[in-house]
Amino acid sequence: MQIAHMVATRATCPRRSVGAVIVLERRILATGYNGAPSGLAHCTEVGCHIVAGHCIRALHAEQNAILQAALNGVSTRGATIYVTCQPCNHCAKMIINAGIQRVVFEGDYPDPFALELFAEAGVALGRFEKGAVLPIDLTPFQPER
Repeated sequence: MQIAHMVATRATCPRRSVGAVIVLERRILATGYNGAPSGLAHCTEVGCHIVAGHCIRALHAEQNAILQAALNGVSTRGATIYVTCQPCNHCAKMIINAGIQRVVFEGDYPDPFALELFAEAGVALGRFEKGAVLPIDLTPFQPER
């Protein structure tokens, strides 16, 4: 998680500094932080484009980490992603489709639908607290069938 926090210092959107690290078998596959798409002006340079309370100019840290892995031909299947806050539902969908099997996060983000998606997909979640990863029970978020 310390590496995710270090990566977060590179964030170029002042609304939120988030870092993500994708790991498989104790090896870092990719990292990402929130910021504008590659080659475009950063929010710190031109301001945030806010719609419905969200900066739509910036990619999220999880998205950037998954994209970096893809651009470099690195499979994320079976990996763990460490994120400095709970992923949103958009990132949850990308994490699921990237084959990432475990998410460890530290800070909260108010998106219970993301938890529902992880529960339905069977992705394990853990909360990083005081140097330990505590498993999150997703039973209350399981879809009714």
